Amino acid sequence: MKKFLIAATLIFSILLSACNKDGEMEIGPPAPLDAVPDIVGEYAVNGFDPLGTEYSGRLSIFPGDTANTYKMQWIIVGSIQEGDGRLDGNTLTVQWHSDQNMGEQSQGTAVYTVSDNGVLDGVRTTEGYPKEGTETAYPNE
Repeated sequence: MKKFLIAATLIFSILLSACNKDGEMEIGPPAPLDAVPDIVGEYAVNGFDPLGTEYSGRLSIFPGDTANTYKMQWIIVGSIQEGDGRLDGNTLTVQWHSDQNMGEQSQGTAVYTVSDNGVLDGVRTTEGYPKEGTETAYPNE
């Protein structure tokens, strides 16, 4: 129970750090192609899976092995997912999969638009599901 409370407190504090002064989260306009912000860092994530179930968690983005590539890790309640992304202009495309040690396997693609304030907003597909989910990742400052 103590671990659950610590995790819940951590997620709540991450989500609060992505809020404006009124407590509302904002998505800016798409970043200009010649001025895309650096996306390496930590993010608070909110989304809906293909079944319409709401979720939240944390996303970490690390530099990849070559220019404009990234390693990504999501920690969502009950799941760890990893992916490899490529940034083309202000579009980040990611091939992701669930961690093999976490039980049920899933994989898919995520496509985000990077906003001028660094928010990632897009859709996620999951193999085996005909509908897309949505996800927004807010940078932690």
